Amino acid sequence: MKSGGWRDYVTLLHPPYTGWHLSYVAIGAAAAPRFDGGRLGATVLAFFLAVGLSAHALDELSGRPLRTRIGQRVLLAIAIGGLVGAVVIGLIGTFGVSLWLLAFIAFGAFIVPAYHLELLRGRVHDDLWFSIAWRAFPAVTGYFAQDATLGWAVVPIALACLLLSSAQRRLSTPVRELRRRVVHVEGRIAMDDGSERAIDASTLRSAPEAALRAMAFGIMALAAGLVIARMA
Repeated sequence: MKSGGWRDYVTLLHPPYTGWHLSYVAIGAAAAPRFDGGRLGATVLAFFLAVGLSAHALDELSGRPLRTRIGQRVLLAIAIGGLVGAVVIGLIGTFGVSLWLLAFIAFGAFIVPAYHLELLRGRVHDDLWFSIAWRAFPAVTGYFAQDATLGWAVVPIALACLLLSSAQRRLSTPVRELRRRVVHVEGRIAMDDGSERAIDASTLRSAPEAALRAMAFGIMALAAGLVIARMA
C-alpha cells in the first residue's frame, strides 16, 4: 500500500475532532488556581502527539476506519513516535511540575494502545473508558499540570466532560455505523398531510453529524474563551 497523499494525513488527524479532544485540556487548565500558558502549550502538545497522532494511527491500523492509503509501517511509526514524544514531554514536565505527573504519564501510555488495540480482551474499549480516557483524563491532566494540585473544581469539570462525551457517543455511534458498515438504506416517512419523504443513509446522518460539528466547534470556542480570559 502506498504511503498516501497529504489528504490522507489530514484525514488521519481527524479534524475538528482532534481539536475537540485538546479543548478539554485547555478547559481543565483554565479552571486551575494558577495559570501558565507555557505549561498549557506543553500539555496540549503532549496530548496532540498521543491522541491526534498515536491514537488515530493505531485506530487506522485496526480495521482502516478512516480508509486512508497510509502504509502500515508509516502508521506504526506515527503511533510509536507520537506516544514516545508525548511521554518525553511528560517526563520533562515532572522536573518543573511534580513527580506525580508520572502517574498521568503511565495511564496515558497505557490507555492509548490498550483502548485502540482492544487489549485486555477489549475491557477498556467501551463508551465509559472512551469518556474517561479522551475527555475526563485530558481535563484533569490539564488542571494538574498547571500547579500540581487537584482542587474540588476538577470534580464537576471531569463530570461535565463525561456527560458531554456520553452525548457525543450517542450521536457518533450510529453515524459511524452508517458510514462504515451500512451498504444501503431505503424507506419513506409518511406525513400527516399525506406527503412522503424518502429516507437514505445521508438523511439519517445529516442531523447527528450537524450536531456533532456544532458540539465540536462550540467546545473549542469555549476552551479558547476560557484561556483568553485567564491570559488577560
